[in-house]
Amino acid sequence: MEAIVLKEKGQLPALIEHPDPRPSGPADAIVEVLACSLNHRDLWILKGKYPGVQPPVVLGSDLVGRWNGKRVVVQPGLNWGSNPEVQGKDYHILGVPGDGAFADKVLVPSENVFEAPVHLTNEQAAALPLAGITAYRVLFTKCGIKPGEKILVTGAGGGVALTCIQFALAAGLEVWVTSGSDEKIERAIDLGAAGGVNYRHAEWDRKLNTLAGKFNVIIDSAGGDGFQRLMKLAAPAARIGIYGGGQGTIRGISPQMLFWKQLKIFGSTMGTNGEFGKMLEFVATHGILPVVDSVWKKTQFQKAFDRMEQGRQFGKIVLQWA
Repeated sequence: MEAIVLKEKGQLPALIEHPDPRPSGPADAIVEVLACSLNHRDLWILKGKYPGVQPPVVLGSDLVGRWNGKRVVVQPGLNWGSNPEVQGKDYHILGVPGDGAFADKVLVPSENVFEAPVHLTNEQAAALPLAGITAYRVLFTKCGIKPGEKILVTGAGGGVALTCIQFALAAGLEVWVTSGSDEKIERAIDLGAAGGVNYRHAEWDRKLNTLAGKFNVIIDSAGGDGFQRLMKLAAPAARIGIYGGGQGTIRGISPQMLFWKQLKIFGSTMGTNGEFGKMLEFVATHGILPVVDSVWKKTQFQKAFDRMEQGRQFGKIVLQWA
């Protein structure tokens, strides 16, 4: 079969012939891939910033495909374990350390295979799994969002952030955003966000406070020195969910602000198979359409990676496979 394979650390991946996956028992499923999408995780793997990479390995975590005559999506979080509160020691994400989604065929546990929402195109369905499960868990399981609340989502433009925006809007929240791009803020407003500010502005937090006031829920993927500003924007008893750390270590947190405001800070990553099923039901019920930035042929995968590297995307970058 054809697959996008990282042959050696530090080298660019290549579209090459790769051995077909072989099931080890009846609990395994071989899914024929129709389309797949990129994540920043794939980029970090190429840059050597992800643990457990053992080339040669097929990259990719998100896909839509066919299995047993049905169109399916795959929950990319494998072997969560028995505790719904936290993943177990055997947990991993499709596409490192084992072979992933960028291939003609993918081997996954059959319990991780779900029917794709019928209203989605292949490209939209391929854009959903990783972003969808991450957004669902941090919003509903961890932060317990409620209709009528005011929520801030940072980094509008990325796949998870946009999915958080869409899910929060569908759940009846007032949504505000930050981004380093005025254009992406305007596009988030087109999706239904009430407004936003550019975090490259020196006093973006004060500007946002003037526009929107304090927030009941804040969803962040950056961390870094800007996190202390988010705490200032949090209303008393607010919940802050963190699913990423693109800006690195969080410094400058005031314990006094934390305890006096009675704030709750939740770390969240991916989610259980049960949450994945609920996420798909939520998407189907509300007719949510994942935001697709661009669609590329599998032979153009390097251009797709370049677009992600440049940070130009608004939504998910998709590879057509079949």
